Amino acid sequence: MAASTRTQVISLYRMLLTESKKFPSYNYRTYALRRVRDAFKANREIQDPKTIDRLVLEGRQTLGVIQRQVTIGKMFETQKMVVEI
Repeated sequence: MAASTRTQVISLYRMLLTESKKFPSYNYRTYALRRVRDAFKANREIQDPKTIDRLVLEGRQTLGVIQRQVTIGKMFETQKMVVEI
């Protein structure tokens, strides 16, 4: 993996984690964090540049979805659960 691609992937990973931590709901937050970590672990060994580019594109689309869902979640917040207090 080229150095610039590596930095793009690491930057995308950090942005996905940061956005996932913004979910107001505990269940959505933990689910999103787990999915992001698991997806990056599963694709850790991929070396094909075309596959990496496709996965980065999918990751950016997922980031957009997470950002929209966080915004919607903040508009319709519910009471905090016992585990969140």
